[in-house]
Amino acid sequence: MDKRKVITAYRRGMISIQECAQILGVDSLQIMGLMNDPQMVESPRVVQKQPMHG
Repeated sequence: MDKRKVITAYRRGMISIQECAQILGVDSLQIMGLMNDPQMVESPRVVQKQPMHG
């Protein structure tokens, strides 16, 4: 599983910090380092506007 997705799930409140660490296979000190890593932020999806036909 992509680490960014796991961290995003934690940040959205879907899983606990303990679950996040367990999924990633790291201890509590390492997980805090990952939380502060800018590369671990999931990039926002770009939504393109579609013209409306009416």
